[in-house]
Amino acid sequence: MSDQRADGATLVCVFLLMLLMIPARLVISGIPMSITPATLAGLGLGVIWFCCQLVTTLGVAKGRNLARTALFLYAISQLATYGYATRNYLPMDELEGADRTIVVVFGTICVGIAVCDGVKNLARLDMLLKFMTVLIGVVAFIGFLQFALAFDLTKYLAVPGLRPVTDDGFVLERATFRRPAGTTGHPIEFGVVCAIGVPFAAHYAYRAKEAGQKAGKWWLCLAIIAAGAVVSLSRSAILGMCLGGLVLLIGWTGKRRVQALIAAAGFLVVLRLVVPGLIGTLYSLFDNISEDPSIEGRTDDYESAGEQIAKHYLLGRGNGTYLSEKYGPLDNQYLGTLVQNGYIGLIVLIFLFLAGMYSAARVRAISADPVVRDLALSLIAAQSIVALGAATFDLLWFSTATGLTFVLVGASGALLRAVKAQTPVLPPMWEAVR
Repeated sequence: MSDQRADGATLVCVFLLMLLMIPARLVISGIPMSITPATLAGLGLGVIWFCCQLVTTLGVAKGRNLARTALFLYAISQLATYGYATRNYLPMDELEGADRTIVVVFGTICVGIAVCDGVKNLARLDMLLKFMTVLIGVVAFIGFLQFALAFDLTKYLAVPGLRPVTDDGFVLERATFRRPAGTTGHPIEFGVVCAIGVPFAAHYAYRAKEAGQKAGKWWLCLAIIAAGAVVSLSRSAILGMCLGGLVLLIGWTGKRRVQALIAAAGFLVVLRLVVPGLIGTLYSLFDNISEDPSIEGRTDDYESAGEQIAKHYLLGRGNGTYLSEKYGPLDNQYLGTLVQNGYIGLIVLIFLFLAGMYSAARVRAISADPVVRDLALSLIAAQSIVALGAATFDLLWFSTATGLTFVLVGASGALLRAVKAQTPVLPPMWEAVR
């Protein structure tokens, strides 16, 4: 029997359970702001992290870490923008948006820091990422039920003490198909969340196969997650999977590349046979992109966004103050950050993405363990999907995608810290000579 006690990884698993299994439209009753249980759990993780930093006996990491530094800089930029935006009068709806957003943002930042400093070793990080992958598989399965059978399981996931902010389950339509959202807030977010899960499901499937273990459950998980991304009928998801797959193919061995390409081709053939017309609909998403009204609607509001950027170019007009129902949707996180957080906020956001990917890339450079190197590659692929998704929709406006983004950055920092702790430090050259 294992004597493993609950630790930071356990607490983050509880956060992931709330983030991915509780429908995004459910918020806590009795609170003026629309706060999800996952956000409240994230703030709790921040309080626990702060208390653990005051002592040296709880095993929480301390000291410099690139991912941790990026998270702190992001927090500082958000505070600076909030102070700048609220120093003068704001309309009540925009002030409420700024207040809610700063709470939500810090809830997710706390999660990233908790993962970076609270996951003690490679085994616990591996457990955390496995748990996250399985939960994404469950979300994908719920979405597939919505797509194939018009059965919305989320309507039965009622939790006492929570209230819905919308009456629907975000099951939309495109062409003749239903567009599922699973437990997330929108089909686009659902597709991107599934795309994020693909590199990890592939990692664990190949890892089990190469270790001589039963890999069937991971191949099934990979198939369900990939199918979820496809049936979302989202350009963001398809482009994300393509980019993530390209990153994996670059880092994989030649044999695995061939196997992956054959498997991908077979997957598309099966989808075409099982769901007639689906592949054609996906093709039309890109073939008619210049005439798509959804694309035109996204670009129509760029002129007003430019006016806002010119007025508040350093710190932005305030995160959460550019309301889509008031000013129109932007559907581009980088542009939205530029409007709401200014050039400083945009630079810090890009640095956050790059810091997470660089931390994982650094692991591949210093580790000789092929399993660890492959896990690092999966983190790079997943974060590249996030970075691309931020260019195709307002990613940080959706709670599930945002939560996973900060978990991935924190996981990259934790992996780098753990690998450095295991890597022997070479003695100075003159000591080796002596």
